[in-house]
Amino acid sequence: MTMKITFLGTGTSCGVPVIGCQCEVCQSHDHRDRRWRSSILVETERTRLLVDCGPDFREQALTLPFRRIDGILITHAHYDHVGGMDDVRPYCQFGEINVYADRLACEGMLQMLPYCFAENRYPGVPAIGLHEISAGVPLTIGDIDILPLRVMHGRLPILGFRFGPFAYITDMKTIDDDQLPLLEGVETLVVNALRFDKPHHSHQLVDDAVAFARRTGARHTLITHLCHDIGLHDAANARLPQGVELAYDGMTLDI
Repeated sequence: MTMKITFLGTGTSCGVPVIGCQCEVCQSHDHRDRRWRSSILVETERTRLLVDCGPDFREQALTLPFRRIDGILITHAHYDHVGGMDDVRPYCQFGEINVYADRLACEGMLQMLPYCFAENRYPGVPAIGLHEISAGVPLTIGDIDILPLRVMHGRLPILGFRFGPFAYITDMKTIDDDQLPLLEGVETLVVNALRFDKPHHSHQLVDDAVAFARRTGARHTLITHLCHDIGLHDAANARLPQGVELAYDGMTLDI
């Protein structure tokens, strides 16, 4: 079975360009320097899964063929990862949208978007079924097997997801040793890094991401959740070691 991975967004919470910024990245005309908030689409011939649904989802969805979404996996309930949930409404014509998240993210979405999950919903709101999942407990949606794992976003535990030989992790600062066995045998890794320097309290830098990739043994690593401080796409890519590259919006992989 072949999975197709589409990077719908590879930017951090502000996106790129940043509103009001005049830096060379934000003024760039290279489409790879324009980054919506981070999200991927994982597809087989039978199944279509979205990982995170941020505030750029409407624009991202307009770039895709319109067909059923079989599930939405949520890494955590920060706005840049769930702020587009209301925009799944058109897909509800295919039936209820099932959303999968850990306990903290479920609680966060119930607080942030209560009208989407109310017992007596206002007419026209999205039909969403919320399902609690946990790190280390596998699940299957359609013909795609999923293994959630726990990483730390600063002090906040959030989820990454493994799909067979492919793993997707965003917003990580650290990972506990007991989660590393869940990544054994991963061949293609997507992991976050904001920039090359100026440390952040809850996000990795590029050197952190590269070191983590080496710990997993992944043969191919793509870096996502990038801010404008990363620099121009080509120049930043040239600084990366062999086997590591920047992801960009619209990039696709066959796994």
